[in-house]
Amino acid sequence: MLNFRDFAPTVTSPGGLFKMPTLEELSACVARANEWVVDNQINVVNIETVVLPNIHMPGEEGSTDTQLHTSGDMASRWHQFIRVWYQSA
Repeated sequence: MLNFRDFAPTVTSPGGLFKMPTLEELSACVARANEWVVDNQINVVNIETVVLPNIHMPGEEGSTDTQLHTSGDMASRWHQFIRVWYQSA
């Protein structure tokens, strides 16, 4: 069976009215993915970097949300994360 697990940046400092939240570096996501693969002896099929808009915005469901939106002249924040595709029994 083919499965995936996402390793998205976590918020390190919340934003405010005029300030966006601060997120951890992508390298931290890679480190978490590596640790998970080794600790769980994962049979990795592929690893990819995915870029999606607004995954940390209210109303969005994170990296697995299938309806992420951007529109018009409003600012949109795009985020990178690591997706590990793996084979399970």
